[in-house]
Amino acid sequence: MRIGVLTGGGDCPGLNAVIRAAVRKGILHYGDEFIGFMEGWRGVLEDVTMPLNLETTSGILHKGGTILRSSRTNVKKIPGGFEKCVEVLQKHKLDALIALGGDDTQSISLALSERGVKCVGVPKTIDNDLNGTDVCFGFDTAVSIATEAVDRLHSTAEAHNRVIVVEVMGRDAGWIAVTAGIAGGADAILVPEVPIDIDEVCKLVKYRHDHGKKFSIVVVAEGAKLPEGEQATHGTAVDSFGHARLSGIGQALAEEIEKRTKYETRSVNLGHTQRGGTPTAYDRMLATRYGVAAIDLVHAGKFGRLVVLKGTQISDIPIADAIAKNRTVGKDLLDVVKGLQPPV
Repeated sequence: MRIGVLTGGGDCPGLNAVIRAAVRKGILHYGDEFIGFMEGWRGVLEDVTMPLNLETTSGILHKGGTILRSSRTNVKKIPGGFEKCVEVLQKHKLDALIALGGDDTQSISLALSERGVKCVGVPKTIDNDLNGTDVCFGFDTAVSIATEAVDRLHSTAEAHNRVIVVEVMGRDAGWIAVTAGIAGGADAILVPEVPIDIDEVCKLVKYRHDHGKKFSIVVVAEGAKLPEGEQATHGTAVDSFGHARLSGIGQALAEEIEKRTKYETRSVNLGHTQRGGTPTAYDRMLATRYGVAAIDLVHAGKFGRLVVLKGTQISDIPIADAIAKNRTVGKDLLDVVKGLQPPV
């Protein structure tokens, strides 16, 4: 079979491992041919490709980013966009297309599937909020980076008797904030699922101060909502999928904490640091399993579906189900956060 591969949306560690696994299994066991589209759906629209074979995918398992590069190109917003995609895919005589990406990328996969394109999806988002799968590759690496940052900030916060607010990624779900916050021993953890209660945050900080701890660490997801119900954004521009650039909740929160408590408070925004660098062993393994499963799904003729992890087993679900809603942090983990905090 001739199979196309693309990586859409934000990059994350593990993308190259998926590409490598799909190509190796496809070539070595099925005799497939592969073509990679550059920069996500933009590469399909503009017919910009690179060969994917054993040579071009050699030595990429441990590398972050993606050899195919990526973009947030929304085919829906381009007049005649879907028709152009179908035309290019037919030009290359492709039997199937494997798309690596989150809900935005997979929404295009679904629309093309409905137009007769044989698509298989692979779940990619460090926010870990794609519905129907327990874990998205890249998440573990992002959490490891965020946890290390929180660990390092403990020592400098304690040295200067400071409160430090750490802003991590998480637009609609607080998986990184909760996981890195608990693992890093943060004193307050704020997520999009629960509106920020600044009074409670300040009470937690004062409690520690009153009980001999003159420093505190607060972890906040970028999408956590201010008391007014709004998210902090960098300007007013939105991307092609209508998403604002979230940034600044950490600084806004730090200023408010300092104003209310009179304790010196600083903020650190980890930003794209969480996306970069070498994937963890867990993410390499998960990404490899997804890549192998994706090519097997192609040869099983199960199109319009997304490979997912359920418990320890790889399976698949309809792409439509995966993007129907975001997977958010549940009460069980939020109760763990509460259980580790003093009642204030």
